[in-house]
Amino acid sequence: MVRGGRPDGPPRPPHADVRRLRLAHDAAGEPRPRPLVERLRRGTAAEGVHLRPQPTLPIVESPVRCVALRWSPGGPPGLQARRAADLSEAAMSLQRKAVGSMELGDHLCLFFDNDDERRSIMAAYARDGVRAGQKVLYVSDAVPARDVLDWLIGDEKDAPGPMPADADAKPVDLAEAMDAGHFVVRTAEETFLASGRFDPQESIELMATEIDLALVQGYTGVRVAGEARFSLRRWPGTEQHGDFERMLDEVFMTTDLKAMAICQFDRRWFDAARLEQLESCHMGRVRVDDYYDDGSLRITPIFSPPGVAMTGVIDASTRPAAERVLESIATRTGLLCLDLGGVTDCDADGLRLLTRADRPDRGPNRGLLLRDVPPAIGERLRSAGLVARSGVSIEERPR
Repeated sequence: MVRGGRPDGPPRPPHADVRRLRLAHDAAGEPRPRPLVERLRRGTAAEGVHLRPQPTLPIVESPVRCVALRWSPGGPPGLQARRAADLSEAAMSLQRKAVGSMELGDHLCLFFDNDDERRSIMAAYARDGVRAGQKVLYVSDAVPARDVLDWLIGDEKDAPGPMPADADAKPVDLAEAMDAGHFVVRTAEETFLASGRFDPQESIELMATEIDLALVQGYTGVRVAGEARFSLRRWPGTEQHGDFERMLDEVFMTTDLKAMAICQFDRRWFDAARLEQLESCHMGRVRVDDYYDDGSLRITPIFSPPGVAMTGVIDASTRPAAERVLESIATRTGLLCLDLGGVTDCDADGLRLLTRADRPDRGPNRGLLLRDVPPAIGERLRSAGLVARSGVSIEERPR
């Protein structure tokens, strides 16, 4: 099998990829690409990020020797000097950012208690990165690479068909991307504990190394996705995980990194107080992409229970899009939930579409729940005789 552009076998000597490219630049009389931290040095001194040479880090892929980010204890005021409560309030006030809208420089968190929602977000994140020519590094808690790949690919069978906004998007095969080295999966132990313990500074240096290597290899940037449950395993040094998140966030906020990151936190493992502290170490939260949004109607996936949330107006102009989304998810079995809490108006044809009263093929095992129905729309449903339809449950919002 070929991975990373070469057959499986003994790894190349350290820095082979980077040395080969630099020799080619020298032979052509061209300037060598500047390492990431050389570029960062110019703009970070005033912000309190101090740099110093570091030795090569023991990582799985071919490493590149670089000058890595170095933090000085008790450095100049920055995020670490602010009160945690202030940071948390700032983070809580930020609107969640759709994963498809993420940009280089973003450092976001994902708090989840539903694995389907998490998989939908992470699969889109990985595919978008490969499509954009970015290297994608996924750090799993302890799951092997191929199992992570199978889990992410499983999102394809549950996803609806292409929506108008992404119908022309180039399809991405994550299995091919993994074999080519564009999509890399490592465990937390491989990534963070190569020296025997977790060290926040070494972990940030590792990230700088990864970014340098990817840029030299021709990628436009790096996408990092990390599962944080390893921090609860009481491995040596993992009690410093919160310090790592704070330090990493300040790097993102004070430098122009060609990278983005999503840190994943399972609500079933992290308590509320810990999550509040961790949220303060991020720029905001990431959310699932919308199925559709034209400014008049937004349709967003929901997962507990599965279905969609609608916000805006359902009329002649938006009904075709709503119908397309509902048709795309109509093949799923079990309960389907339509959350109408954000719907401000809905015409008669829209009401029939929502209740699917004109669909005789809903099947005996198909249940439909209209949730958080505004009182005005509930009254229209009753007037149209749609509230007593078999298989349809309606939960109205209290007046």
